[in-house]
Amino acid sequence: MGYWGYFVVGRAERPLAELDALAGAAGGLTLRTSAPDGWQVWEYPGGEGDIGNMNDLARETGSPALFGYVMGSDCVVVEAASPESGAWTTCLARAAMAGYLDGQREGLTVDDYFLEPADAAERAVFWAEEAGHAVSAADLTEVLSAAPGSPPLSASLERGRPQAEKLFFRLLDRLGVVPE
Repeated sequence: MGYWGYFVVGRAERPLAELDALAGAAGGLTLRTSAPDGWQVWEYPGGEGDIGNMNDLARETGSPALFGYVMGSDCVVVEAASPESGAWTTCLARAAMAGYLDGQREGLTVDDYFLEPADAAERAVFWAEEAGHAVSAADLTEVLSAAPGSPPLSASLERGRPQAEKLFFRLLDRLGVVPE
């Protein structure tokens, strides 16, 4: 069984864990990494509890925010919001996500729940612009379409097990937030 939990990404002068938007999860958040311009990535292991609301986080910080919910290291639900361009949701490792959704609601597919890679990349470009970064929609589409074990990710996987977390951090790199 792989990793289950959240990554919370935002930009602020003080620690994200101290903000009202994440008050429900503050005790369970640990700083994973920080990057230039106040970017922070916090981790909240497990899938239970109230992590907070990324729309509230974007409003409180005045900057784009992003949540990544990793499901068994197989796939990631990506929720993003920014004060100007609004919220959007997609996923990483779509085939694995389809497996998780199989049987949830008859007739609905992964495309019914999440933006398709090209559409998500378009929204991500606006998200990044609002964060002050010029990014490539093609590079984002590549990550949003990739499977966790696809090259060049497969060369760095531990024990040969695909890890969707690596796709998530590759997405953050392509968004200009946290270098890979």
